[in-house]
Amino acid sequence: MSARDRSYHGRSLTGGTGYRICRSLYHAAIRAVDPHAATLHALCRDGERLTVGGATFDLSAVRSVVVIGFGKAAVPMALAVEAVLGDCITCGVVVTKYGQCKPTAKIAVREAAHPTPDAAGMEATAAILDSLRDLTRDDLVICLVSGGGSALFEQPVVGVALTDIQQTTQRLIRAGAPITALNAVRKHLSTVKGGQLARHAAPATLITLMVSDVVGDPLDVTASGPTVPDPTTFADALAALDRYGVRASVPASVCAYLEAGARGEYPETPKMGDPCFAAAQTHIIANAPMALDAAASAAEAMGLPTLVLSSTLEGEAREMARMWASIARQVRDHAQPLAAPCCLLAGGETTVTVTGDGQGGRNSEFALAAALALDDTEGIVIASLATDGGDGTTDAAGAVATSATLRHARAAGLDAAVALARNDAYTFFSQVGGLFRPGPTGTNVNDLMIALIE
Repeated sequence: MSARDRSYHGRSLTGGTGYRICRSLYHAAIRAVDPHAATLHALCRDGERLTVGGATFDLSAVRSVVVIGFGKAAVPMALAVEAVLGDCITCGVVVTKYGQCKPTAKIAVREAAHPTPDAAGMEATAAILDSLRDLTRDDLVICLVSGGGSALFEQPVVGVALTDIQQTTQRLIRAGAPITALNAVRKHLSTVKGGQLARHAAPATLITLMVSDVVGDPLDVTASGPTVPDPTTFADALAALDRYGVRASVPASVCAYLEAGARGEYPETPKMGDPCFAAAQTHIIANAPMALDAAASAAEAMGLPTLVLSSTLEGEAREMARMWASIARQVRDHAQPLAAPCCLLAGGETTVTVTGDGQGGRNSEFALAAALALDDTEGIVIASLATDGGDGTTDAAGAVATSATLRHARAAGLDAAVALARNDAYTFFSQVGGLFRPGPTGTNVNDLMIALIE
């Protein structure tokens, strides 16, 4: 944090000050959920004794230590495990998003596509499963799970092609399906999701360290819960296709498999009490509340009284943005629920129902909708930023909207309402300013929403 970012002191937010404050709060949040540091903190080694979450393991009695992982934070987590257990690791494979590979000593790193799975992800999955062959009760598997794992770790069921899963994923995303619905479908089209990886690891001891990117931290949803019991069913997967109106447009093989599963022709994903979980434990090591607490502390240190309103914000991005702007105006006009100057924070994951042909993501769309809702209101800055550094398929984490956003748009001959209707928020902010491009952060704990009121 630079000296000029360190204190608010009643300065106007209409220039670059608001953007710089948002940037500082964002980076404070990211530091708090650094997956390398979180993994180091979770693994406590004293000679041959390894303690994880209150359970202690005698490494001298372990036949082999296998490290596997998948997600956007897989590499920094793997490097931390190497730092703690390097001399004990027998083998390891992790898969991460393209462009995020770093050199490791003993754990092999693969790269694959996100958010739509590709052939490289299937190859990486096969390598991970190969590392789990012929395990015994004397073996230890450490599984590193983070957001993005659903796309990066994939082995389709027999009769369903990778292209079928790609099309189904895209249909659900464009229809605005939340991650819970999307993953209910993906679990039942896969041989490794929804607790099924635990079957491959059994009877070895299985320790899962998880960086949660799902609202409320449900263990079965992050990366489609490959090592934990799955509460969803084939019927739930079919209901998700119906709820978001895509059942008729997904490949016939997908519907046929899910319908057969619902009739009992295929085995369900493992549920609570399944023997494959007898030696499994899962620990969340970083999540959205941790990031929000850090951002709030940073804002308070700048002299901005701060209120965290929620860590579980969900819903259509443009609707949530209008609500967020309304709360900010209530603060400015009526000093409720806090008196200005102040900072409001929230975390969560909104969705976008795509009807246009533009370029953007849920965070830039949130910021654009907020700018329209503020309608040039002075003294308010609103930002929505992805903690992984990437908003949709763009190179920005999101955008920062101020009272100057619409003025700049009009001066450039741009119509913000048209841009929103086309789902073209990225293009809009690239022309008027306000895009936030931190680059890949190596972590992911949902999105950070900020409102600054002077």
